[in-house]
This record gives sequence, structure tokens and C-alpha cells, in this order.
Amino acid sequence: MSTTATATPTTTGSETSEFAPLTASATTTETRSGTPEFAPLTVESLPKVQSFPVSADIADIIKALKITGGCIIKNAVSQATLAQIESDIRPHLDSEITWEEDFFPKETKRIEGMIAKSPLAAEEIVNHAVYQRVCAEFLTSRNWYWSGSKKVETVSDPQLNNSIAFSIAPGAWAQPLHRDSWCHHTYESEVEVYPDHYGRDVGVGWFVAGKPATRLNGATRFIPGSHLWSKDRPPQEELTVQAELQPGDAFMMLSSCYHAGSANKTTDEERLLFSCFMTKGFLRQEENQYLALPHDIVRKMPVHIQQLIGYKLSQPYCGWVDNDDPRVVLDPSLKNATIHYKDKSD
Repeated sequence: MSTTATATPTTTGSETSEFAPLTASATTTETRSGTPEFAPLTVESLPKVQSFPVSADIADIIKALKITGGCIIKNAVSQATLAQIESDIRPHLDSEITWEEDFFPKETKRIEGMIAKSPLAAEEIVNHAVYQRVCAEFLTSRNWYWSGSKKVETVSDPQLNNSIAFSIAPGAWAQPLHRDSWCHHTYESEVEVYPDHYGRDVGVGWFVAGKPATRLNGATRFIPGSHLWSKDRPPQEELTVQAELQPGDAFMMLSSCYHAGSANKTTDEERLLFSCFMTKGFLRQEENQYLALPHDIVRKMPVHIQQLIGYKLSQPYCGWVDNDDPRVVLDPSLKNATIHYKDKSD
């Protein structure tokens, strides 16, 4: 029977994380048939999961994500904020029907379009400062091209991919290990060191615990370092660790990491998570934000939240409506008022 190891975060007294070195085991050979063979791994050989205070240097968090693929942010959201978000979401959870399919257990309830149900979730979960700074680093795309004799530089900012509240009740079975990057048809190659160009990942996930997430009640399990794996390398349960969280703690993860919800083996504990993913601004969203979130609600949101949702041009000119910035759908007074990109002189 496969077992999982608890993710044991380590920090130094100065709050600077200690990073476990990558092993050289991420190498492959090929059989005579051309099928790749992967060097065996053990959970002890994988990089250790790091834990950071919410005040940590963003550069340290980014470094840890490049090495391990996931990390824990302690006390990311206040207890008062969690209580209000749960109050906003709970009526929807109570009225939600259970699932009857094979990817989520029937004991799991999901509230999609979470930010339309809780304005505070939009600001304090999705727009969390630490999370957004990390997303900007991994998911911002910069490019340039020639327009005649002019060199045009463009920037495509990240956008919301989904926002979901999860309630996992006792009796829920474990999900299969998977990558959330699969919906964008990624094709990862095997690497030993995360590339500097940031083109490898298409998403960053953020899971904030509304209640304790423990080994017994199904804390998310994931495989540290699996963001460096080839698409051909299958996930192994014996390599998983679990991201145990206290209320307000957050688990941040690159979408190329193998992970899954675990079994809730308790008799009376709900695992409550408030989650979201961001993705690149020029990709199709997993959850269609323009249809999932009612326009009358989105119109009342602050402009920066509207833009995170996707009501913003991905430069140079992706996502327009009537040849204009998509926010004209929410505010017609913006017609012809936006600048799409800036040319760089010869």
C-alpha cells in the first residue's frame, strides 16, 4: 500500500529558507523500443517543501518554487477575513448538489466562480499581494516584433484561470495525481534546473485553508520537484508529501506539479479550501470568466479586479471587443479611450 510523507517545512532563524539541493536523478535513458526509462526516485531524494512567513522576500519564495514546485505561506490570510469569506460562501455550499463522477468524490462540494459570491475572496485570496507578485514573475510574457521598420515591445499580464471553494467531507476518497497544466495541452520536457525564461509553466495555484488541512482529513498531496519532469514520466504515489495547513495558511504551487486531493479519513472534519489559479494572459481560461461571473456583479468590482479576471487587452491586441479594450463591455464610456501598445522607435 502506498504511503505519503508529511511535508516538513524548514526555515532558518532569519526566515531565509534552506533549500535542499536537486539530485541528479532527473535523467532519462531510452530502451531499444525508444520508450524513455527514468532513473528511480525516492521521497528522501526529492527537494524539501519550504515554509515562509507572509512577510518573506519574494525572491526567496520564487527560488523555492523553482526548486520544489510548491511552498507554504504561513498566516497568509487573517482569521477575520476567513470568517467573512466562509460566511459569504457557506449558503452556496449548503445548497450545492454532490458530484456523481470519477474525478471528484461525491463528498466534495465545489463552488465555482467564487469571487462572484464573495467580494472579499476577490481581494484577499485572488489579489493577495504575495500570490500576485509570484504570478507576475512566472506568468508575465514579454515579446517584441517588427511592425514595418518599428520594433514593438509588448507585455501580456497574467489573468485569472479559475476561482473555486472546496468543501471535502468525511469519506471522500483520494483524487488521482494530475497536473493542472493539462487543460492547456502542455508538453513538458525533463530538466534538472528550472529555466530562466519562465516559459515552462502556464499557471500558478493558490490554496488557502479555511479550516485545518491535515493528513487525516485529506490535505493536498503533491510530488516535490515534479514540475521538472517530462510529460512521459508517470506520477508515483510513494513520492507524495502532504501540504498540511492551519487556517489562513496557503499552499502555492506551479501548475506543472503532480498533485491531488487526498482521502478524508475522519468522521467529523470538513476540509475547507479557498483556491484559485492564474494563467498566462493569452491562453484560454479553464473557467470561462466572462460567462461564469455575471456582468452586473463584475461591473461593481474594482478596475484592478476586472482586469485580473481578463477584462484587459493582452498586448499587443489579443482579446478585443468591437476593436477595443474588453472593458468597454462593462463601461461603454471607455470606447476608444485605451492605448493598446507603444511602438519603440527605430
